[in-house]
Amino acid sequence: MEGDLTEGSITGRLLRFALPLMAGNLLQQLYNVADTLIVGRFLGADALAAVGSAYSLMTFLTSILLGLCMGSSAYFSIQFGRRDDERMKNGFFLSFVLIGAVALALTAASFVLLDWIIRALQAPTEVAPLMHDYLFYIFFGIIATFLYNFFANLLRSVGNSVTPLVFLGISAVLNIVLDLVFVLVFRWGVAGAAVATVIAQYVSGVGLMLYYLLLFPALRVARQHIRWDGRAVCEIAGLSVLTCVQQSVMNLGILMVQGLVNSFGTAVMAAFAAAVKIDSFAYMPVQDFGNAFSTFIAQNYGAGKADRIRRGIRSAAVCAVVFCIAVGLAVCVFAAPLMGLFVQPEETGIIAIGVGYLRIEAACYTGIGLLFLLYGLYRAVNRPGMSVVLTVISLGTRVLLAHLLSAVPAIGVTGIWVSVPIGWALADLTGALYYRKKRRKLLPESQ
Repeated sequence: MEGDLTEGSITGRLLRFALPLMAGNLLQQLYNVADTLIVGRFLGADALAAVGSAYSLMTFLTSILLGLCMGSSAYFSIQFGRRDDERMKNGFFLSFVLIGAVALALTAASFVLLDWIIRALQAPTEVAPLMHDYLFYIFFGIIATFLYNFFANLLRSVGNSVTPLVFLGISAVLNIVLDLVFVLVFRWGVAGAAVATVIAQYVSGVGLMLYYLLLFPALRVARQHIRWDGRAVCEIAGLSVLTCVQQSVMNLGILMVQGLVNSFGTAVMAAFAAAVKIDSFAYMPVQDFGNAFSTFIAQNYGAGKADRIRRGIRSAAVCAVVFCIAVGLAVCVFAAPLMGLFVQPEETGIIAIGVGYLRIEAACYTGIGLLFLLYGLYRAVNRPGMSVVLTVISLGTRVLLAHLLSAVPAIGVTGIWVSVPIGWALADLTGALYYRKKRRKLLPESQ
């Protein structure tokens, strides 16, 4: 069966499945990176700071939907591994209704709380109006984000990682073109960058939904699948809600750090805005590899193939470490030119701050790479609560140390940067020790 990860070469199948997913998420990052690059180069440091802070907020908000979709995807993959099409398709229906309702509520709440959110982020006076303009329009894309992530995760759960990539490719190119038109030609400022992003998001979200409905009959929900199943709802909710909590806590911690960063002024805000985009691009592929790894584990968990899971863990760990070392080295070497893509050359202070951040993080990318694998593993073996624990350890350490270290005059903003890899290391150690202790209970009995 196409997309079946329970048979064949482990490393080969895992990489073939993961590569389109990695490429797709890199394209998805182009949505905000295009805004950041064009805004930073043509609208100035204040606009760059506004879009950068808004990015941290939107990452948090969309992580709620992404977590719900990823959790339900684990349920789909387990049923796929068990060859239980009826429960899988009923799960499609139930998840769509429940997560769709959350997306609508999140959209409404975002508009109602917009002014409060800007105050909570401690945006400087000169930046706050720009943030308001950007966020007012970008909030209209929350529903589009739900549509794309739901149907992308649905298709990936059964091994189809190519189709979501195609739709993202189209929308990413569209986003860049519209950014240039709305910002440089129409002179709409940061609002134009937001409108460009939202239009592109709807192209990918609605387009992928129509593809599923019209061209993927094997997974189409029929009338008999449209029913309430309390047991399925509980299983889906257990995976989805805890995965959502894990994703939300992770990004809430980042948002809390954003407020601390903002307190250091516009130069640090602008540097952080650009550096975070580079950082996200650098380790996003290993995060997607962790999600692909989770699908691999979930399918084999459903099929009861414990030995294949063990071999998959070893193979994935080697791949992640090799990738993280290579990418980390590249970011360390090219940190200054990469910052120069987002910031005017004369802004040497902003570039220096960003380079300092990037070199600290990049030297420790192996820590985040292994952590993404642990998140995927525990989600796939129906232990999403452990992923939450690891996230709390990682982000709790980051937030606590960031506030403590940055308050020391001799350390300053560097304390925010070094707190990140320390949190990764503690979470990795906890996750590895837990797996070693509970391995026999976590993995299914071989069939």
